[in-house]
Amino acid sequence: MALIVGAHMSTQGGVWRGVERAKEVGCDCVQVFTKNNNQWSAKDLQSEDISHFAQQMKETGIVRPIAHASYLINMAAPSDDLWKKSIAAMIDELHRAEQLQLDGVVVHPGSFTTSSAEEGVQRIIAAIKEVLAATTGFKVKLLLENTAGQGSNLGADLSELGTILAAVKQTERIGVCIDSCHAMAAGYDLAEAAGLKKLLADIDDQFGIERVAALHLNDSKKGCGSRVDRHEHIGQGTIGPEGFKRWLKNKSLRAIPMYLETPKGNDEETGEDLDVMNLRVVRELAKN
Repeated sequence: MALIVGAHMSTQGGVWRGVERAKEVGCDCVQVFTKNNNQWSAKDLQSEDISHFAQQMKETGIVRPIAHASYLINMAAPSDDLWKKSIAAMIDELHRAEQLQLDGVVVHPGSFTTSSAEEGVQRIIAAIKEVLAATTGFKVKLLLENTAGQGSNLGADLSELGTILAAVKQTERIGVCIDSCHAMAAGYDLAEAAGLKKLLADIDDQFGIERVAALHLNDSKKGCGSRVDRHEHIGQGTIGPEGFKRWLKNKSLRAIPMYLETPKGNDEETGEDLDVMNLRVVRELAKN
């Protein structure tokens, strides 16, 4: 089965620039922000933005485009003001993604802050139901991402994602994105075969591998169970090359598009673009 691997790319200069940059470094697929990820508001996408994006997708052959939602969104917020603001922002994210004909929008489930995990999960369920009701007929999926479990962040425990998906029920509208770094930080020791086996078993138990529409491929700077979200280059962190070999050779995971969110820039010694380097490492590990 052919591997589909790409990276999160900058859209500076226009959202279509992300597709151009993805092609330049050798991506098969791409993830972008459709707006500034640290601001609530953004200009509407213009018709030329949408047409340029579609043109670049066609000309480059890039497939399976997705977006990552703003980091400000917190659908678990106990504050009604922030909760309602997050719902409106999530609706806007899906609207923009639908205009660009993206496959999905990845979002962190949320943080319960001053409430409880149980209350936070219920807030997320209610928020997503409102978001999906406001975007009836859209093809783009809302993809909940597992988290490292920092602070009061929900989603490190896959049972929380399972509870949300079971309550929302709209299987054609909502799915999951699994991040390898976050899974490691949350307690799945992906450096060992048993850790990957446990992750896959919990996915099957909670919502099923068929609900996983995207994978974030990142090594972890910190160790298993650290609850610290720090991405590292593929094979250079605590998951390591053997851990990624197992991940990439697993038939269930290999069938899902993978998106790097590894550090950007150029290698200090060779000058090689770091996205090019990480994509090369991934493809080498998938073959060997």
